[in-house]
Amino acid sequence: MGFARILALVITLSIGSSAILADGGKHGQSKHGTAFDAGLRSRPWEMKGIGRAPFPISTRNPEVQRWYDQGNALLQSFWFEEAERSFRWCHKLEPENAMVYFGMARCGLNWFTLQAPDEMTKRHRGFLDEAVKRKATATERERMYIEAWDATFSSPPKKRQEVMARKLGEIVIKFPNDVEAKVMLGFANIGLGSALATDLVLQEVLRAAPDHPGAHHARIHNWDGVLSDQAVDSCERYGRVAPGAGHALHMPGHIYSKIGMWHEAAIAMDSSTRMELKYMNQRLALPWETWNYAHNRDYLCYIQEQLGRANDSIQGAKDLINSPKDPEWPAEAGYWAQMPLMRALVKFERWDEILDGSTLQKSPDPFMNTLQMPLEVMALAKTNRLPEAQVKLKQFQTALTFMNKMTPPPPTDEEAMPDPSIFKVAEAYVRLAEGNRAEGIRLLRVAADDERKARAAGSYSNDPSMDPWPALRVLGDALAEGGDHAGAVRAYGEALQQEPNDAWCLAGLAKSWVALGRRDIAKDFAGRLLAVWSQADPGLKPMQEVVALGLRATASPVTLRPERVYVPSSLDAIGPSNWTPFAAPSLVATGVDGNPVRLEDYRGKNVLLVFYLSDQCVHCVEQLTEINTKFDKFQAADTVVLAISSDSPEKNRSNQLSGFNLKLVSDKDHENARRFASYDDFEDMELHSTILIDREGRVRWKRTGGDPFMKIDYLQAERKRGGGVR
Repeated sequence: MGFARILALVITLSIGSSAILADGGKHGQSKHGTAFDAGLRSRPWEMKGIGRAPFPISTRNPEVQRWYDQGNALLQSFWFEEAERSFRWCHKLEPENAMVYFGMARCGLNWFTLQAPDEMTKRHRGFLDEAVKRKATATERERMYIEAWDATFSSPPKKRQEVMARKLGEIVIKFPNDVEAKVMLGFANIGLGSALATDLVLQEVLRAAPDHPGAHHARIHNWDGVLSDQAVDSCERYGRVAPGAGHALHMPGHIYSKIGMWHEAAIAMDSSTRMELKYMNQRLALPWETWNYAHNRDYLCYIQEQLGRANDSIQGAKDLINSPKDPEWPAEAGYWAQMPLMRALVKFERWDEILDGSTLQKSPDPFMNTLQMPLEVMALAKTNRLPEAQVKLKQFQTALTFMNKMTPPPPTDEEAMPDPSIFKVAEAYVRLAEGNRAEGIRLLRVAADDERKARAAGSYSNDPSMDPWPALRVLGDALAEGGDHAGAVRAYGEALQQEPNDAWCLAGLAKSWVALGRRDIAKDFAGRLLAVWSQADPGLKPMQEVVALGLRATASPVTLRPERVYVPSSLDAIGPSNWTPFAAPSLVATGVDGNPVRLEDYRGKNVLLVFYLSDQCVHCVEQLTEINTKFDKFQAADTVVLAISSDSPEKNRSNQLSGFNLKLVSDKDHENARRFASYDDFEDMELHSTILIDREGRVRWKRTGGDPFMKIDYLQAERKRGGGVR
């Protein structure tokens, strides 16, 4: 099994485990069942800039229809968490409506999870079961939707996409004017057959609803990596019709990066990153609570690499590493946090930083630590430390062999994903450093051929890739260094087809064509390089080498359509590009002495804020007891612990917690709990929250839900993340 596949499996299992833990039901509070004890718990608000996608349902309450339409519009941009919040409010207003349960089910049973293990979708399957129980009260059209989802997610994972496409097709035939069914069918058909046939369905939607966000979204996915240029019209439209949805700004970057429009790709991904951070800061969400944030920031790092903005890319990767993490998702944290930094350090040949022992941090995921080893091999080989490189290579190959033996093979009808080309490139670097050019070139050709086959089979991910470059580009470099410039031109040329307007390929082509005596051709490639790297960091080696050729080239972009120039500061009005802790809401509560308690009273100290239910809640007492036993550690770290409940100051003076070292605080009418999103507005009840606030009054970490957070030692570690709370 290839390393990429192993990593994907680990991530999937981690997500699945997290879902199980969230829905364990040990301390569930909801009268509706444990499925309601997860998800966002405060009431929705009218969201602007998410596009329109009305989905009429049977209801006598216009407010239910408004929130349902908002939830459906959010689903068009995969904003699952917020969509569920809107549908949950519909449930509060109309708890027996079958379509309300169907809406909540779609937030977890969707295009993304068609092949997910049942454990991962258990919670949302519960919502669907409730819809099925009530389908007799629905219209024929509504029953067909519920039955389509029931049939799909009752089928084996490998059959689900086909079942969903067939069932949605039946709805379209029965109700030809149902725009939403056609959009869902468009998504369901992606990858099943003809991309053109899928596009014809989506174009039919756009003739009826030109600004439908889901139709534009589906068109981008449909053509992404197939004939990417066919989706440019929807790229230009999607962000305009849903400018408030981060994913709507993100998706055009998929297409722009694949057709070499790197400046437009950067504008898309940077705008999306900033919009998501703006939402997170306004709604007290942390990076791991917004599913697309890490992927979006990884993609932006990759595009900034391609634009020669090494410092921006590396800083973004470091900020991602230092952002708060979910202790239940170690694989996710390892992958998304480490990959951008590893990729950039190799691409910009930051060999000393790879080897300094501090820039690359150890990950909670052992697979990510193994992946760091070939980087160290290359760095040692490139810094003339050949004996050490040879030893490290053997260690890496041993670790890789062991890892593959420990991983079961894929099913017989499923092709294993290839290992990243960087594995063979690392060995090739060692062979080249040894003077064995024939073996080094052979290994690079094998890596390039493996990658070529994987791309053709659709099993090579470039969203973005774990590899810093196409293997053919590295082959081109090696051939050029050995004087085979004709071979280098061929390698660079094919690599440029895989990654259009890649600056390193453009620079290599300019140099090799000069070596072949064709300065006229070299000048064209130099002009393209100047256009792509018009805003690049100064002093980059490829640019310096091309400028030294004396070609007198001017910036000459070669793109499908004219591009705007990516200038990050022009996007500052949206918000920051990298995660920074957000300011905590105001706290206005009452201490046991009857005096006000405010966060600003503790400015200059760290604060651990714990919202608990009462001293009669067994699990609350367990959490506060655990914190109290470790009070000395918090005190040594200059951390105040405020335990907040709705109990009166009088009760706090005499309850079973009164002897603890914690400061008991009274929150009258749950006013503070609401501000800190620690109150369930759907069922009007308190929630457990654990919130870590730094000396400047900024939220560094939090957890809210039906269960109190019990990993107290994790809080101590999180306090130190990224040089943060001290």
